[in-house]
Amino acid sequence: MVLYSLVGNFQQVHAQDTLTQSKSWSLKECLNYAQENNIALNNLKLAQSSAEQDLISAKAAVLPDLNGSISQNATHYGSSTSERSKKINTSGSIGVNSALTLFNGGTLKATIHQQQLGVTAAGLDVDEAYNNLYLQIIEAYTNILLDKETVNYAVDLVETSQAQTNQMRQQYEAGAVAKKDLIQLEAQLASDQYTLTNAKNAERQDKIVLKQLLQLPITEDFDIEKPDAAVLQLTAIPTLNQVVEEALANRPEVKNSLLTVESAKLDLKKAKAGYLPEISLNGGIGTSYGNNTDMGTFNQFHNNFYQQIGITASIPIFTRKINQTNVAKSNIAIKQAELNLLNTKTVLSQEVEQSYIQTQNAYSQYDASTKQLDYNKEAYRIAGEELRVGSANTVEYVQQKNLYVQAIQAYTQAKYNALLSLNVFKFYKGDFIENFHTGSVQGE
Repeated sequence: MVLYSLVGNFQQVHAQDTLTQSKSWSLKECLNYAQENNIALNNLKLAQSSAEQDLISAKAAVLPDLNGSISQNATHYGSSTSERSKKINTSGSIGVNSALTLFNGGTLKATIHQQQLGVTAAGLDVDEAYNNLYLQIIEAYTNILLDKETVNYAVDLVETSQAQTNQMRQQYEAGAVAKKDLIQLEAQLASDQYTLTNAKNAERQDKIVLKQLLQLPITEDFDIEKPDAAVLQLTAIPTLNQVVEEALANRPEVKNSLLTVESAKLDLKKAKAGYLPEISLNGGIGTSYGNNTDMGTFNQFHNNFYQQIGITASIPIFTRKINQTNVAKSNIAIKQAELNLLNTKTVLSQEVEQSYIQTQNAYSQYDASTKQLDYNKEAYRIAGEELRVGSANTVEYVQQKNLYVQAIQAYTQAKYNALLSLNVFKFYKGDFIENFHTGSVQGE
């Protein structure tokens, strides 16, 4: 299906460092600001930094450690030559020890790989959270654009009603029309003013929603850019299969589920390593002294200096089924991760299909509302001319005007609903909005 959309280009008028002072924000500025300042996103970024530190620690675990020790002791005791004679014996030692794991069944290597997956998964968590925030922001931004257009046509309606009411009042004062005709137009003017007030209130409310998403202060002077031009652009709704394939291949929630499966398999590898021996190399140097010998302290340090190196093997013989249980639970975790992956793909595919159907429905509604508006606009114009020349009564005119108001409301709502639906559907394909497009959308 070939579709047309009127797209408006928004001028970027402020740099990132002056966004909080800007009175007019583009969609791109909103998205950039949220990406840098949203609290939830920043918390996830900190979690990613923490995962990077875990990776550093895992890599360092393959290196030998080095520990130094120093001790000083004093012992108070009675002399064997005299019960009343008491002595204090001092002693001390200094040493350095090190150990290096030579083999542990691949546990250290698997842990490093897991931590690498953890860093990647933390980054995908950030991406997924931004995707959700992105959809919320473009929806709020689109709602404000809808509100602004609603305000514009509501202002036009009020101005038209005011002019017609003034004209009718002059005719009434001249005795050309009945008072009921004037009252009916005055009632219509009040109704149009009420519509305008509601539209302005809706715009203020939707601005609050967007400010809350951006987490701007309540006192912040905030508005969004208005489209300054509209051009006709040929576009088409991407095919459902194409978008599903792109989404399943690139969406962060799918990638994260794949990483969970891979991490669960590494847990199984580590659990199986429990059956294997652990071999480590250890060594140390040190010396000691005591004042209960005839040698001086320095000589004792020299004579007692030792060097030690050895290999230790820890061989599991009977672990009370701990290893067997760990392996069984790891296999279960792999199956659970695979089911979660399947569920993630299923849910995402359903979301994409639902978005596709919503987009098609939105375009159909827009096509229908466009035709409805054209008919009612012409009927409203004719009714206005008939009222002006006196060939139609006020009741018929008000009825036709109400139909026109309903038609333009339906048209405006359908237009922005189609715009939002298309942008959301294309987003599943991986198309982010760089310059937000506004305007008409027509189907062929």
